[in-house]
Amino acid sequence: MERERAVGVMSALWSVGAGLLLLLLWVRHRGLEAVLVHHRWVFVCFFLLPLSILFDIYYQLRAWAVWRLHSAPRQHAQRVRHIQEQVREWKKEGSRRYMCTGRPGWLTVSLRVGKYKKTHKNIMINLMDVLEVDSERQVVRVEPLVTMGQLTAYLNPMGWTIPVVPELDDLTVGGLIMGTGIESSSHIYGLFQHTCVAYELVLADGSLVRCSPTENSDLFYAVPWSCGTLGFLVAAEIKMVPAKKYVKIHYKPVRGLQKICEKFTEESKKKENSFVEGLMYSLDEAVIMTGVLTDEAEQSKINRIGNYYKPWFFKHVENYLKADRTGVEYIPSRHYYHRHTRSIFWELQDIIPFGNNPVFRYLFGWMVPPKISLLKLTQGEAIRKLYEQHHVVQDMLVPIKSLEKSIQTFHVDLNVYPIWLCPFILPNNPGMVHPKGNEAELYVDIGAYGEPKSKQFEARASMRQMEKFVRSVHGFQMLYADCYMTREEFWDMFDGSLYHKLREEMNCKDAFPEVYDKICKAARH
Repeated sequence: MERERAVGVMSALWSVGAGLLLLLLWVRHRGLEAVLVHHRWVFVCFFLLPLSILFDIYYQLRAWAVWRLHSAPRQHAQRVRHIQEQVREWKKEGSRRYMCTGRPGWLTVSLRVGKYKKTHKNIMINLMDVLEVDSERQVVRVEPLVTMGQLTAYLNPMGWTIPVVPELDDLTVGGLIMGTGIESSSHIYGLFQHTCVAYELVLADGSLVRCSPTENSDLFYAVPWSCGTLGFLVAAEIKMVPAKKYVKIHYKPVRGLQKICEKFTEESKKKENSFVEGLMYSLDEAVIMTGVLTDEAEQSKINRIGNYYKPWFFKHVENYLKADRTGVEYIPSRHYYHRHTRSIFWELQDIIPFGNNPVFRYLFGWMVPPKISLLKLTQGEAIRKLYEQHHVVQDMLVPIKSLEKSIQTFHVDLNVYPIWLCPFILPNNPGMVHPKGNEAELYVDIGAYGEPKSKQFEARASMRQMEKFVRSVHGFQMLYADCYMTREEFWDMFDGSLYHKLREEMNCKDAFPEVYDKICKAARH
């Protein structure tokens, strides 16, 4: 019996070895670059998916150990002092170079390659833990590298969540504050920054400062969208709300662009909807989804959409459109918060074309998705250029009153589907992003991710045309994406008055680059 088992194991190992050998011979024959460009799924499935699993295991074990040892609060002060020491050392050296975080550019979720990391003084910031849960104040205090997946996994068992949980598991608190973040609950709570009640930063002189709406308020309102050009974020306090077990979600197919915009606007204005989201599958076809939090569910209608063998969420939603029927489901809350994670919205279908096939899902779905950071690290120059010229990943934030005109512009200039629609309330706070008038205004995030089908698409010209349109309706472009604006156009889109005032007052000009120089292609090339 033992001998037969050993023979079976050896046979399996020989089979795997032979398969890998054939794969390597095929790669050698075709050329590594050709395989990475035209058969990227081979590299992703055989190398990146297993590596992504190892990454997840490491970070989960680390988070568990920190939780068991209660070491995060004790070590936080020491780690912050180390950051302060690095900044003071930079000053002693003569402040010859700008500073930036030492986190490698490939680890960020943004697809943009930050070349400034090679020329700036890298300040190492190893802050990735949940520090404190204050149930009385309903606030959680966290370090900037805490991810959304990590935070919901930590809070949900305690009966808490945060009001705005941006989609992808690997998005960090720091990135969502210094950039921005949104979710289908944002029509009630605003952007991620609007759910934060305080920030702690190490400034250009090495001092540690806390800011809130009542303490150093100018800095508090200037930090969001500043992309780390006012100081180093070392902690943030975020509002918490009671968590419930399920999201009761209604699916409603709508046809005709005018009807889609009317229905989406109508649902976005209803405060009784905990969540509002739209997926457009063509110029005149969409599914509008509304959800409410609940602890009760009809057992026959529970859909654990986050399970690895389940269909990708956007494909599941499309079935309601194809069948032309409405529907109601109960999705476990954490599954709902991360519903687009497994397919990276719909980007994974371009990388693994058969990824939603039932056979693949059942056999290998537990390894999906590959880490975006690893995709960036291994993409190579050929794929980077291919993506830059023939692929878009953009989120444009426009007033909801301009929704119909905006979708038509997206269709003509890009023609990318599905399109993600997510409403949010934009309060009239100071800072880089606020409505044109004196009151809060309802906006919508239009997300386009994929290969443009527009025949006249040309990356730079088409995106400049899109940016011009967004400026004309007093909208904003998310800064994680490629930005082609000139400096004058950029500061026409964003209000830089408070930002520039603080950079002058806090002596940031010699310490950090201006946000435009950090993120815009015209400045980086």
